[in-house]
Amino acid sequence: MQTAPSASPRTALPPRLGILAGSGPLPRRLVETCRREGRPFFVLAFTGETEPATVEGTEHAWVRVGAVGKAIGILKEAGCTELVLAGPVRRRSPMAFRPDWRGLQFFARVGRRAWGDDGLLSAVIQELEAEGFHVIGAEAVLPTLLASTGAFGRTAPDADAMADIDRGIDILKALGGLDIGQAVVIQQGVVLGIEAVEGTDSLMERCKDLHREGRGGVLVKMPKPGQESRVDLPTIGSRTVERAHRAGLAGIAVEAGGTIVLDRDAVGAAADRLGLFVYGFERR
Repeated sequence: MQTAPSASPRTALPPRLGILAGSGPLPRRLVETCRREGRPFFVLAFTGETEPATVEGTEHAWVRVGAVGKAIGILKEAGCTELVLAGPVRRRSPMAFRPDWRGLQFFARVGRRAWGDDGLLSAVIQELEAEGFHVIGAEAVLPTLLASTGAFGRTAPDADAMADIDRGIDILKALGGLDIGQAVVIQQGVVLGIEAVEGTDSLMERCKDLHREGRGGVLVKMPKPGQESRVDLPTIGSRTVERAHRAGLAGIAVEAGGTIVLDRDAVGAAADRLGLFVYGFERR
């Protein structure tokens, strides 16, 4: 007697993803990916930070950054079990976030850790996971986001540029342990600027006026040593390449596997069009 073949098991949907959306294009990329893959998602948008276009046509809610208790309640009500923190939020003092009671308790607990990005973001993740959420990195949703090794376009760094890249890596390793920036601009061995709270775009704008004669400098970006890898990874896109060109730089170097690249093809095309290199160096 033949038995009927068993029915194929139905593929289970992944858990509903809560996208905590800061500014910039990364949250939109994650929304597009979830739509394309049919993954259920919900967007938590932050007043004054999230771009309105990010939430168009999505199920979402708006909160202010300091409304910690309200935000957690919304995410639970929306049925989110996995969370991803995507896009930067402007760094301000704790009281400038106008924290609710839950937010005040949070800042009281983290204390001095709230002074630095690494400590604050690690504390945010711990708070969310204590509530039963599982926090993942953006690359877990879209693995192709992470930079690969080698040149992204037709141009590769020459020996002089590689020497500047090596110097930039050494400087960022030394400063990263103090929770100071993820980027530095080096030209002919000279440090033109180090990223602080102002961000990479403002760093390059500042360095434009410090440009020296001869070959242009290099923007070097990499995560800080021991940085929480699920949030706040250094990020570049085609706009970064355009700003590097306006600043008179020869190219951009990023740590492969530790840097988010928004649309690799567009970054490579912009580099070729503007005559810059974009290069992924191996972790050291």
